[in-house]
Amino acid sequence: MAEIVSISRALPPFCHAQETILGFMQESFGLDETEKRKLRFLYRQSGINQRHSVIRDYGVEAGGWEFIPRDKKTAFPSIEERMAIFDREALPLSVKAIEQCIDGFITKDKITHLITVSCTGMSAPGLDLAIMEAMGLSPDIFRTSVNFMGCYAAIHGLKLAKMICDSNPEANVVMVATELCTLHFQKEFNADNASSSLLFADGSSAVLVSNTLKSDRSLSLDHFYSEVAFRGKNDMSWSLNSQGFLMTLSSYVPHLIEEDIAGLVENALKNKLTKEKVTHWCLHPGGRKIIDTIQNRLGLTDEDVAYSRKVLAEYGNMSSPTILFVLREIMDDISDQAANVLGIAFGPGLTMETFIATRK
Repeated sequence: MAEIVSISRALPPFCHAQETILGFMQESFGLDETEKRKLRFLYRQSGINQRHSVIRDYGVEAGGWEFIPRDKKTAFPSIEERMAIFDREALPLSVKAIEQCIDGFITKDKITHLITVSCTGMSAPGLDLAIMEAMGLSPDIFRTSVNFMGCYAAIHGLKLAKMICDSNPEANVVMVATELCTLHFQKEFNADNASSSLLFADGSSAVLVSNTLKSDRSLSLDHFYSEVAFRGKNDMSWSLNSQGFLMTLSSYVPHLIEEDIAGLVENALKNKLTKEKVTHWCLHPGGRKIIDTIQNRLGLTDEDVAYSRKVLAEYGNMSSPTILFVLREIMDDISDQAANVLGIAFGPGLTMETFIATRK
């Protein structure tokens, strides 16, 4: 049985209070007083206290901006400049996450499979090869990458890890999800860019999945289910242009989730569990309104969504690692008790991915 043995967290060095980021955004966007008040209201309703970034600029008190030009006539960083920072910063963050994840369980030479997950930077040779070289992993290690899937991508990575373990009893699979969302801040003030500036952050998480290893926090990966609501394909998307990666996140997304979440949960649990037997809800905190919508539609308690709200408050939305941060909170909390965990995340498409993880 494929077991989640360990989950780690790794964060970049700059931690910015949400209120400080608000000041940066108001100045950088060049907002008038009316627009400033509107943005201030949104930030204070976000449910986010702080976010981490590889960029120091978002902390206005830190001094002069290095990444974002103060002169409004100066061009914003190009995609080449943004990817250069990704290449420089994503590797040490990923290595840190992996080393923390395997510590006390296996040595790096016992890693048999490596899965990298990201939608905020890519190149060839990519992050997977960079990790192999930096950590001195075997040159013939099995590796694969999950790219550009967005916030639900880590669940897809877990699905691959289970498939590997199901076919290879001796596998020790390491998946690392690393996102540097804040590299893609855009100059123009519009609804999509305002939403992105409000929510997204940087972070990394690694997971060790194995048939043979266990910990006092292990969870068995039991089942996966996914659906796509194509009518929402234009409401959540992620595209490239010369100035970076562009996020579309419309205000209609919570409505789509509200319409579909009950049916998704019913299908995900079919012939596996009843809703009443779910002991822990591992919900991707895509934003405060999304958590509110799911809680209200499914009739969940404040305790049910507390893990997701905690991660949102302390880290913001880091895209793919975020669901793993929530799962780590759950694993830290359940100790030796039996558990039925239902994980749910959303991404471009509109794609809805789920997993069931259990402890008997």
